[in-house]
Amino acid sequence: MHCVMDSIPVSSIQEGGTAPTPTSFSQSFDEHFSPSPCLKRKDSVIDFSSTSLVEPPVSVQGSREPLVLKNKSPRWHEQLQCWCLNFKGRVTVASVKNFQLVAAVESSHNVSAAEQEKVILQFGKIGKDIFTMDYRYPLSAFQAFAICLSSFDTKPACE
Repeated sequence: MHCVMDSIPVSSIQEGGTAPTPTSFSQSFDEHFSPSPCLKRKDSVIDFSSTSLVEPPVSVQGSREPLVLKNKSPRWHEQLQCWCLNFKGRVTVASVKNFQLVAAVESSHNVSAAEQEKVILQFGKIGKDIFTMDYRYPLSAFQAFAICLSSFDTKPACE
């Protein structure tokens, strides 16, 4: 999985970096999301991205680079003779839907190795049709849930 978080700057995980928090919206909610243009014109498009409501934040380095998340690389388990991820007891059933996401950053972004290894989102099976989701800053519950839901839409090459 590869997630580009346009609404979260990479500066949110940099040492000394911050994620700007909007204090107000540039337009009122009703003005921006008014359904009337869609009812009048079928070709109208409304941008529902969260970044369309505020000015884009500027990162520490002066550019607006989004945070990119990637699958955490599994480690070889000698006893089990397989590649494994450590879900720390939170995931109990092996499944192709299980995943852990970490930040995918370049060395020029001033993000420590420890920060790069931290799991930002993990999702896994714990029973028949029962899954668990764990997330941390800088993701919101809504963003984490949306990413996890998207995993059900993908069809893995092998089960």
